[in-house]
Amino acid sequence: MKKTFLTLAAAAFISSLNPIVVSAQNSAVTNAILNQRSGLLDKARTDIDNAIVNEKTSGKAKTWFTRGQVYEGMLESPIYVKLLQPGEGVQKAFESYKKTIELDTKDGEFGKQAVPRLDNLYGRAFNDAVNSYNGKDYDKAIASYNLASRIKPQDTTAVLYSAYAYEAKQDLNGAKAAYNNLLGMNYKSATVYSRLLQIARSQNDNAEAAKILQQALAVYPNNKGFMLEDLNASLSSGKGEDAIAKINKNILADPSNSNLYAVRGSLYDQQKKTELAVADYRKAIELDPKNFDAQFNLGVYNYNKAADSYTKASKMDLKTYQVSGRKFEAEGKKSFEVAVPFFEKALEIQPTDRNTLTSLKKIYFRLGRNADSERLQARLDALDKK
Repeated sequence: MKKTFLTLAAAAFISSLNPIVVSAQNSAVTNAILNQRSGLLDKARTDIDNAIVNEKTSGKAKTWFTRGQVYEGMLESPIYVKLLQPGEGVQKAFESYKKTIELDTKDGEFGKQAVPRLDNLYGRAFNDAVNSYNGKDYDKAIASYNLASRIKPQDTTAVLYSAYAYEAKQDLNGAKAAYNNLLGMNYKSATVYSRLLQIARSQNDNAEAAKILQQALAVYPNNKGFMLEDLNASLSSGKGEDAIAKINKNILADPSNSNLYAVRGSLYDQQKKTELAVADYRKAIELDPKNFDAQFNLGVYNYNKAADSYTKASKMDLKTYQVSGRKFEAEGKKSFEVAVPFFEKALEIQPTDRNTLTSLKKIYFRLGRNADSERLQARLDALDKK
């Protein structure tokens, strides 16, 4: 009987210890709250960090919510913030409030308090990222933008700015991943496609560039920039007829674009459709008198007409020349005179263009304007010395 009594007594004694152990662990959370309220955030941090690794308190929403409050309080303190590593405060507060919501749901006592605090943390993370970016610490900026994205996964702004940070860091693969992430989030922006296109080209990935361009056109079929890119792709591949069809579409979308007419004029020139080419050059100049290509090409058109007339006259026998030779020479002179203002305007637009200088110098000479011809020769000589 005595032995049984001792066993029961020991069991009762051991049982009496259990509430004391639980109370001790709960007191760590209570102490953290009291120290936080008293402004002793370093002690609060020690208490709450112990509480979240203890199995008795780590599964409670109150523990995690308190931890979030402690780290958020440290962020706001000019003294205690110095105890944190860069980004540590926001990261741990975010983890804490997120865990609070997981344990308590958004409608629980602590969960519903954690939701607005997460929104505040997004602003902190984003501002940290901006400050790091402005300080050219792009790695920290990217880390903070990524944290902001984790806090608000549906928000696209932090993802977009992280792409800018990757580009500033010259990490093109990182930028490409961020821009593609935006597209996956159904982010609507022609700029994103433009940046992806530029990245593909800078990496000499022509296949990728062509793929992105077609994706961009599928979403923005009337975007002038993408239409021109598509046109240039056809031009560079030598697909003249295909290019004409595309440029006609471009002109319908942007009828006041002088360059489009100048480009189409060049295409017509290549196809020997001279009248159509001249009409487009004139339209280009009508829209923009400073269109160098249109001015120069009309100069060339009239130069070639003059040269053709003089060539015909020079190939005539004496009898034929006496009948109609001077007529062809007069036509040639007139064409040279018509060419002059186009070349002069082109030279005004691009004063160092050698082709313009050379062509105009020759015309001046043929028209007997020797002083002007010599003046342009001097300009050419000066360019050769540079």
